Amino acid sequence: MESNGVDIESEGGGKMERNGSAYESGVMNRQPLLSKNRVNTSSQIAIVGSNICPIESLDYEILENDLFKQDWRSRKKTEILQYVVLKWGLALCIGLCTGLVGFFNNLAVENIAGFKFLLTSQLMLNQNYYLAFVAFAGTNLVLAVSAGVLCAYVAPAAAGSGIPEVKAYLNGIDAHTILAPSTLFVKILGSILGCAAGFVVGKEGPMVHTGACIANLLGQGGSRKYHLTWRWLRYFKNDRDRRDLITCGAAAGVAAAFRAPVGGVLFALEEAASWWRSALLWRTFFTTAVVAVVLRSLIGFCRSGKCGLFGEGGLIMFDINSSIPDYNMVDLLAVTLLGVVGGILGSLYNYLVDKVLRTYSIINERGPSFRVFLVVIISLLTSCCAYGLPWLTTCTPCPIGLDVECPTVGRSGNYKHFQCPPGHYNDLASLVLNTNDDAIRSFFSSVNENEFRTSTLFLYFIVMYALGIITYGIAIPSGLFIPVILAGASYGRLVGSLLVSVSNLNVGLFALLGSASFLGGTMRMTVSLCVILLELTNNLLMLPLIMLVLLISKSVADNFNKGVYDQIVKMKGLPFLEPHAEPYMRQLVAGDVVSGPLISFTGVEKVGNIVHSLRLTSHNGFPVIDEPPFLEAPELCGVVLRSHLIVLLKGKKMFTKDKRLTGTEMLKRYHAVDFAKAGLGKGPKLEDLDIKPEEMDMYVDLHPITNTSPYTVVESMSLAKAAVAFRELGLRHLCVVPKTPGRPPIVGILTRHDFMPEHVLGLYPGIDKQK
Repeated sequence: MESNGVDIESEGGGKMERNGSAYESGVMNRQPLLSKNRVNTSSQIAIVGSNICPIESLDYEILENDLFKQDWRSRKKTEILQYVVLKWGLALCIGLCTGLVGFFNNLAVENIAGFKFLLTSQLMLNQNYYLAFVAFAGTNLVLAVSAGVLCAYVAPAAAGSGIPEVKAYLNGIDAHTILAPSTLFVKILGSILGCAAGFVVGKEGPMVHTGACIANLLGQGGSRKYHLTWRWLRYFKNDRDRRDLITCGAAAGVAAAFRAPVGGVLFALEEAASWWRSALLWRTFFTTAVVAVVLRSLIGFCRSGKCGLFGEGGLIMFDINSSIPDYNMVDLLAVTLLGVVGGILGSLYNYLVDKVLRTYSIINERGPSFRVFLVVIISLLTSCCAYGLPWLTTCTPCPIGLDVECPTVGRSGNYKHFQCPPGHYNDLASLVLNTNDDAIRSFFSSVNENEFRTSTLFLYFIVMYALGIITYGIAIPSGLFIPVILAGASYGRLVGSLLVSVSNLNVGLFALLGSASFLGGTMRMTVSLCVILLELTNNLLMLPLIMLVLLISKSVADNFNKGVYDQIVKMKGLPFLEPHAEPYMRQLVAGDVVSGPLISFTGVEKVGNIVHSLRLTSHNGFPVIDEPPFLEAPELCGVVLRSHLIVLLKGKKMFTKDKRLTGTEMLKRYHAVDFAKAGLGKGPKLEDLDIKPEEMDMYVDLHPITNTSPYTVVESMSLAKAAVAFRELGLRHLCVVPKTPGRPPIVGILTRHDFMPEHVLGLYPGIDKQK
């Protein structure tokens, strides 16, 4: 087979991974039949973490070839039962591991940060203010540099939240090291170091990525590189089962971070997963229930005082159940105002985060040392703000009749002594010289409604808003939930303090509603956020108000831009398929966007032609055409995968000197597990092939490994319908067949990149985008 294909290079050096639109007829000399040979030039690289790397699609479709069918027919009932038990067993393991990691993350952050604050407080009590700042900033810098070095040099994919990458993976996009064991290790350690270093970041986003990495490690049978392999996990050697496991892992990550098991399931359903079914709902619910049991058991153990500075909180992180909301019309107007302001501030936050990330990407491209330098700058800036700003505020007299110590001596407690005289405390220091979790507890507390002055709340909001924007994007694991909750709680409490004379709601409840409005304005989630906040605060009576403020803030923010994770996915260059087609796609048909050149094989193909085509292109799938003498007229047999061809060529078992069918013999020599997808970097590569010159003229039968039931659409189908079908079915290849008879049996193959706006609008720049 002489192919007219070319080695197509995309932007940044990545190779195109798609088939095109011209069927080439004839065995030795096939020419494109379309007069216009379109080439898809959309990028094949994306930013993963803080690193630029090539991407490819995942095969979520079930391949129905002869080997697959034989494998299912030959499976015994005990093997089928083992498969079902293993699915639930892995869900149990994911819940256990993610729960343990979530607990030890909290344990480590509380103790490391507690030691830092205790040292700083002790030096300040001795009036060694400069030395206290050196100790505070120096500790932060060491922790920050350690996290930055790990992310810059060991696992760049671990930088950032990780939620956009997990969301993209569950949409069908794979990238190198996105869920690798090294990424898991750096994500856990880097998140602990980053949070303890005082950055305005959370560990919630990284926990989602961590749960997905744990699920991937178990689902792919471990890691050969780190000598962690399990042969009994061979049943999960496909992208479809791994996708389900990673969905469970993402839900478990949210459950471990927020201690919100139901919220974790809803987060996976609403935000992370692109495909969902009832069986997966049961498994994710079971996984998050395991996480909740693990956390409750370990936190109960810590109440005995054996966990150092950790152990003050229970399973409910910010318990405000003592507050009984009784709201009137003024409160509803205030809640509406909070929703509107939260939507505006949230959309502005997303806009600024996008601009900062684009700026940081220019710096990150210059090398790991520049990434670490950026971490150092942000660390010093954060330390100066945390230690310097409380000096700008005046001291507040301690309230009379408090049940807690005021001022606080040491780390724990809300009333920080800082530089104040006896009987006074610094309200801003009580917020900034505390862990982020403790600061949120202070905002949600209604014990002392005058604990924080209006000027303090306003200054804290400005600082948290700005630091949250500039911190996200540096080379450390960083979540957005906590910075958004902090900023929202501060302006919510600020509004509450202004309306305290006319409102029936206390300032703690206003802080909660402020957090909800800001979360709705940035994340654009509703149901999952509502349940997560209720599980966080243990206050079901706030359900109507939280629902109202989330709906308003999301509706307002949607008029300006997309949610923060959707923006980051787009900014990183990940070819994400939206659940709905763009309006202009209704004006086009599937045949309008297929790109070329198309390389196809016959049912019994010459080895040399296959090797030449694999070396010439990076296509993942090739159409197989049955031609005379096996059939009277050319007919589409199906699609064969690149990885399967490499396995077949590497084995050399089925090479024949004459052109004949060898399907029965192949079913005896090969099994479906031989063609199962290997883990990260484990499968045979094209460079591993050692084909001798005399073998290049031999033939091999492709029928047994060809997916004989590929999804196809007629070339006249609306592109909008084709795009929706492609996403809903979780496809990697969609065959486009001719509408009229007498033509070649296939027009082309659509892949994910053929539905991308840059490709479609590049072909038809004059099309009306709004129609």
